[in-house]
Amino acid sequence: MSMFSVTVGVGNPAGGDLIEVSAVVDTGAHHTMLPRSLMTQLHIPALVERLFEFADGYVETLSVGQGRIAYNGEEWVCPVIFGGEGKYLLGVSALEAFDLAVDPSNRILIPIIHPERPYLTGR
Repeated sequence: MSMFSVTVGVGNPAGGDLIEVSAVVDTGAHHTMLPRSLMTQLHIPALVERLFEFADGYVETLSVGQGRIAYNGEEWVCPVIFGGEGKYLLGVSALEAFDLAVDPSNRILIPIIHPERPYLTGR
């Protein structure tokens, strides 16, 4: 699948300003990953430590918290992994929260058309 980035806002679930970042859409990642330094700047606490295995087989224990993610006029609180510097990945759990799918040919995110409501093609 071709990789592409989208601009999202990131903030503390308790409120406050959002910081815009460019995140790679990663359908191979279950959760969103953002740099630990950004999570600290936003005063987002780590809630749990989890073991993660990456595509290259590397295994690491990382912190996970809850971040407020904003995209296309909507905001949702989603799990966010505290990653290393430069790690800006938008994972599947965030895409599901926004009811978005990946259009790899056009390198864009598109609204999911619900089978039970085929007449609903977007927001």
